[in-house]
Amino acid sequence: MVKALLQGIAPPRPLFLPILFSAGARVENLSLPGLLANPTKICNAQRQLRGPLRTDGYSCYFDRFLEMEALGATLEWGVGDLPPAVRWPQGEEPGELPDDLRSPEEAVKAGRVPVALDVLRRLKAMVRDDSILMAGVTGPFTLAARILQLETEGAWRTQEISESAVELAASVVTRISGAMVEAGANLIIIREEVLPLLSEERCAAWAWALEPAFNIIRFYEALPVLQLTDESNFAVNSTEILQRSWNCVLCPSLDGIASQPVDAASQWSSATLGLALPLETFQLDDAALQVSCESLHRMVAALRPVILTTAGDVPAGTDMKRMSKVLDQVSRSF
Repeated sequence: MVKALLQGIAPPRPLFLPILFSAGARVENLSLPGLLANPTKICNAQRQLRGPLRTDGYSCYFDRFLEMEALGATLEWGVGDLPPAVRWPQGEEPGELPDDLRSPEEAVKAGRVPVALDVLRRLKAMVRDDSILMAGVTGPFTLAARILQLETEGAWRTQEISESAVELAASVVTRISGAMVEAGANLIIIREEVLPLLSEERCAAWAWALEPAFNIIRFYEALPVLQLTDESNFAVNSTEILQRSWNCVLCPSLDGIASQPVDAASQWSSATLGLALPLETFQLDDAALQVSCESLHRMVAALRPVILTTAGDVPAGTDMKRMSKVLDQVSRSF
């Protein structure tokens, strides 16, 4: 199905690829930082999750802060499921590029990137069926906002993300994506959680910045997926985004695409659209879940997406029985 997609041929059903990485910490009775650094535990957890949940692939490595640490930041983990605090050596002011950042070439060999590559190589050697090995990297707008310390509290909405930061981020995305597909990944999800207002010129520059990553992923006969999880800004930017020809699968949040008029949604090619389930789906009670799945069924029938994933990594604290029930209900929607 992935090979067909690379040739622009839509599969008979969507690939079912929810992002289930952090849940491995619960399976292995580890903290999330402990899981992130342990390729053996990650592989064990993925193999345990894959069987009962019946997805089309393994979530080999998904970490929102992978690139930040690789570039030289220190992560200070708190307790529970809270994200880490990010510290740069020189403590630059928000909006400024930190000094002494590692180059994109150095970043591929730093932090936990080697751990992610080790997981991919191990699972490639272990997996004997046709399951997809997928991994995630951060998109250039989002990574640039994090490097500039503009992501917190939405500071990027009022303060410009510099072109130099986006160019650096795009180069890091390309390098890490290339290393992942070389290690065995069949599908790379590039996650843009930050999406500023796009003029035609800025949308073109964004697409141009992403093209090298798309090209290297496709060179290794893997599938690039651009995930857009900022629902409100996707709605604002949908006209500019839909007018472009993308060399990837575009995968907005289900809520984001549902807010678009039918004539706009019909511009999507059946071979280039994915849908991402909001993570709130896993918190719904049975009645609300039923309603949500009925809506999803109608959406899938109308738009014929090629991939159905989640709008992020399902949180580690999600009850496993509830996760299984939700995924089973969702899979019956197509």
